Amino acid sequence: MSAIRILKAVAAVAVMSAAAAPAMADDTGFAYMHDLRKEGGRTCFTDHYHYGSGGGSTKAAAQKAAIGAWASFTDFEYGSDWARFSKAAGKSMSCSGGSGGVDCQIEARPCK
Repeated sequence: MSAIRILKAVAAVAVMSAAAAPAMADDTGFAYMHDLRKEGGRTCFTDHYHYGSGGGSTKAAAQKAAIGAWASFTDFEYGSDWARFSKAAGKSMSCSGGSGGVDCQIEARPCK
């Protein structure tokens, strides 16, 4: 068998294996260095908060930016399984500003 045919066969096996692989959860494993507990059917950090801040021309835009910042950093550190703000626990948000723009700060404990 020629080298080119071998390479084609190896490539075909690799493509078929990748296509057949089940979807994997995106969890970096770093969350497990924190204390975790079950809360309402979710697994949550017990006392480790993540923070986000964002600004916008409206309160809704600033809230969306702050949630995006929280989720982005949480995803980077722990994986997307932990980065859903809708599943987070211990949420708090404060916003300030006015017609010139609004800034929001949030904190929450990641859950999955």
